[in-house]
Amino acid sequence: MKEVRKIVVPVDFSQHTAKIVEYAVYVAKCFAANVSFVHVAEGYGGRYAGIAHPSFEDVENELRQQAEKKMEHLLTDNSSESVKCTGKVLVGDVEDGIIEYATDEKADLLVIGTHGVKGLEKILLGSVAGRVVKKAPCPVLTFNPYQ
Repeated sequence: MKEVRKIVVPVDFSQHTAKIVEYAVYVAKCFAANVSFVHVAEGYGGRYAGIAHPSFEDVENELRQQAEKKMEHLLTDNSSESVKCTGKVLVGDVEDGIIEYATDEKADLLVIGTHGVKGLEKILLGSVAGRVVKKAPCPVLTFNPYQ
């Protein structure tokens, strides 16, 4: 069995991020592993209008800057001697970004939170965690922050 040395943790900076981060750091301590947080800001890229427009670029840049500040705080708040934490902010499709990042980082484990999407919302939008589980390049541990 492959040892768990690198754990990738997607974060969305929602109200439950702290619980997911706390759990992922705990798991990392158990395995003596490193944690790499990733936030993928949904990019616009003009795909909704059918053309690329300069204002979309401004919005993406603003989203990236805000996310990078939040990532800095997350890393500062979770730095410890027992677990090395790094972080990256990407812009693009959330699911694809997570999968590509986990592949590039050669992740041994993904720890991803679920948001409890149900009913019509799940049918229309699906679940990022569910899609990541199906395409992940490594084992995935899902965490329900609602419990």
